[in-house]
Amino acid sequence: MTEKWEPSPEALEQGLYVAYAALSTMAVVPIYFGSFASLKKWKNPKQKKKSKKDSKEDSDDSDDEDEVTESMSLEDAYMFPVFGSMTLFGLYLVFRYVDKTYVNYLLTAYFGLLGVMATTQVGVNCVAPIVKLIGINVDKWHLTLTKKKKELYAAKFTILHLIMMVVSVLLSGYYVATKNWIASNIFGICFALNAIQLLALDSFKTGMILLSGLFLYDIFWVFGTEVMVSVAKNFDAPVKVIFPRLFFGLPADQAYQFAMLGLGDIVIPGVFVALCLRFDQHLAGTKNPNLGRSTRFSKPYFTACFIAYALGLGTTIYVMHTFKAAQPALLYLSPACILSVLFMGLIRGEIKEVFAYTSEEGIEAAKAKEEEEKKKQEEKKKAAEDKKVPALVKTDSVVSEKASSASDSDQEKSPKLRKRKGGKAQKSKK
Repeated sequence: MTEKWEPSPEALEQGLYVAYAALSTMAVVPIYFGSFASLKKWKNPKQKKKSKKDSKEDSDDSDDEDEVTESMSLEDAYMFPVFGSMTLFGLYLVFRYVDKTYVNYLLTAYFGLLGVMATTQVGVNCVAPIVKLIGINVDKWHLTLTKKKKELYAAKFTILHLIMMVVSVLLSGYYVATKNWIASNIFGICFALNAIQLLALDSFKTGMILLSGLFLYDIFWVFGTEVMVSVAKNFDAPVKVIFPRLFFGLPADQAYQFAMLGLGDIVIPGVFVALCLRFDQHLAGTKNPNLGRSTRFSKPYFTACFIAYALGLGTTIYVMHTFKAAQPALLYLSPACILSVLFMGLIRGEIKEVFAYTSEEGIEAAKAKEEEEKKKQEEKKKAAEDKKVPALVKTDSVVSEKASSASDSDQEKSPKLRKRKGGKAQKSKK
């Protein structure tokens, strides 16, 4: 019987430092590049807006386009911890009462498909600038699905999308077959990059409420219950980044023991850091209306929040390592990000501008919501008017029916009256 191999305390300590450094790198890299990817071309507010037809023609011919983003409003920020808690507890119950093997089969298929889309997009974003720098022209294809002249789906892609999709499918197949931790990390980083790029907070107020709500969410589910830790251990899907606790010097017959960091601890603070960068662009654009796509502007809020995130993550790792227990990362990350923005606003005397700022996505979402509410009100008014019109027609018909019946009765009665009058006249003649 072979003895169980155990690493020396010194080797284990060094291995943990390597793991912590790797996790920190996999956290800050998506936030940094995702924040810059979320920037849109600065548009001069004083410039006349183009007509829809002209803008559509420009977008069809131009390669300089922005990705469509999803804006998170104040209502979404309030409800996010609620829905997150419901989902987390639901997963906990599923893993407790259902065979986790079958659950993970389903999750693997689902995240394998999402991984193909995420890695394809990230791959194109990485390769396209290199191809453009080399000077290779890539034709753009347009795919439009219509039904009875109504557009159902429209997509634009190049040969780069097809190549990266093939690579992504192969990588996804490899992950599904082996559950390799490196492939899982690639998917996790791509998920984080896409989420930070495509999910936008509409204001600092929304961001602060979101971080505050998830601050309480993390404390409750980590310290108050076993739910968070249990789901994290059983959830076999690329929703976290992991790294072996002992990567160098581990014998080949020994299994890795991993340290992990959830994607929520990257994405949620990451969208707040990206908001800071867009605010810096807003301040620079108001001074320089011709800023365009240039990133050469002062970035005090982005720099402060990014450094605060790194320090908060370092504090999380230090406390976790010291007490040898899992820590809710947002317990340290949320206050770090929020306070960095508040301190920078106070130091620069721009605290009013911070709370008054609304992102371009937020303004567009608010306009769309107002238009939708107007349409609903108009539909309600129209429905109410439609209800009134039949009622008026009905009452008019009833009145006309009564009038006609009255006239008919008068006509029926009149001959009798004539006969009676005629009889009286004849009698008087006699």
